[in-house]
Amino acid sequence: MSGGAGRILAIARKEFFHIIYDFRTLAIVFIMPVLQLVIFGYALNMEIQRVDMAVIDFSRSTESRHLVQEFSGSRFFRPFYYQGPASGLEDLFKSRKARAAIVIPVDFETRLRTGTSAPVQLLIDASDANAATLVDMYCTQVLLGYNEGRGVKTLAPFDVRSAILFNPNLKSSYFFVPGIIAMILVMISCLLTSITITREKETGTMEQILVSPVLPHEIILGKVLPYVALAFADASVVVFMGLVVFRVPFEGSFPLLIVLTTLYIITALSLGLTISTRVRTQQVAMMIAQVATILPTILLSGLVFPIASMPALFRYITYVIPARYYLLIVRGIFLKGSLLVHLIQPTLFLFCMTLFLLIISVRRFSMNLER
Repeated sequence: MSGGAGRILAIARKEFFHIIYDFRTLAIVFIMPVLQLVIFGYALNMEIQRVDMAVIDFSRSTESRHLVQEFSGSRFFRPFYYQGPASGLEDLFKSRKARAAIVIPVDFETRLRTGTSAPVQLLIDASDANAATLVDMYCTQVLLGYNEGRGVKTLAPFDVRSAILFNPNLKSSYFFVPGIIAMILVMISCLLTSITITREKETGTMEQILVSPVLPHEIILGKVLPYVALAFADASVVVFMGLVVFRVPFEGSFPLLIVLTTLYIITALSLGLTISTRVRTQQVAMMIAQVATILPTILLSGLVFPIASMPALFRYITYVIPARYYLLIVRGIFLKGSLLVHLIQPTLFLFCMTLFLLIISVRRFSMNLER
């Protein structure tokens, strides 16, 4: 074994023993990702499971009861009859006792029997615009089902038959869980390496490294290698939980996922190393790592909010967020079965970002050695 490889392995072995004897680091590596995946996996759910719907039935007819039963049969709605005046519906919305209301007119059944249009008023609480849009969509589905049950078809100049691809049941967990994997990996990986150099400074062992015949890039590589292995173990755990606990379908190639996940992990580790070369204390390094990874990943990577709907300035900022590219990769492999040829662009962006961060961290560390 050459001298350079031997020195790198020696530093990696030192870092590995430090990790396994440090309970806090082990907790960050193995417990935090599992907790975060479970919490975020269940909390980040855009589906509305229960919509309390007030019903004012002036008709009190068989047809009106059938309409209410149609809503009762939906898993989204919990209709209840409201006996007060129509003017009291506003109080129901203000007290959050109802998120939607339906008012059925007196002549509802008569109009249906004579074949004329029967207007039904539908009120939706739009204080949460996204939830209101979903409730409106659920109501449309129920009303379409009611009309089809009566043999009524909506007149349209053309026949539209939609097919939902890759997520036919529209489960939000299929969309969010791969994104949460991206968030956990970048946060843990960046956090772990952000304290490596600063820990040497704080404990006073940096002087021993400075007087040893070790080159800057050998120190960087030696410190990164154990964390690559640990981050990869983390990735295996969260991917396994995503498949087993949340039952996210996997349509792609595991080898491709392993290779591109390793690249993403190295990107996050390089970011942590860059941070660790610029600060002096572990507390500051951890705080910067948290701020640099969690908020941008949640808000600007496309994990929750579509990038296309952001203002132009924020869309430009997303180009420096590593999770933006890994989200395209992991969602493509999980849900669409994407191949490398489909993922060339985000892969190249991640590769260039990794190379840039590694060069910056080595140069910063070299400058520290020369001081």
